[in-house]
Amino acid sequence: QVQLVESGGGLVQPGGSLRLSCAASGFSLHFYVIAWFRQAPGKEREVLCISSSDGSAHCADSVKGRFTTSRDNDKNTANLQTNSLKPEDTAVYYCAADRLGGWAPDRYEHWGQGTQVTVSS
Repeated sequence: QVQLVESGGGLVQPGGSLRLSCAASGFSLHFYVIAWFRQAPGKEREVLCISSSDGSAHCADSVKGRFTTSRDNDKNTANLQTNSLKPEDTAVYYCAADRLGGWAPDRYEHWGQGTQVTVSS
């Protein structure tokens, strides 16, 4: 059974950091593009960072310099390091995987259930 499971979300104060993890089962992430998205209430799902199967990684301008993504193909996991968090970063964060991927949510076949990140003092 193909499954992605996110973890690491929670409540953090402004300026803090969280490391989100995405564990895959039922398939190998080695050949997949992995993306991180977030969705805040009343807003569209927003792409944050993409990690390609060749190891290259890119993040959207909105989070560049604060968020980074990495992957460990041997462990079949991916991570999103979020730093200097702001209240507007509050959202449900998702990881997604697809053979081809891209910068839009509808390009991804497999999705995790999401993990809540709340930035508040």
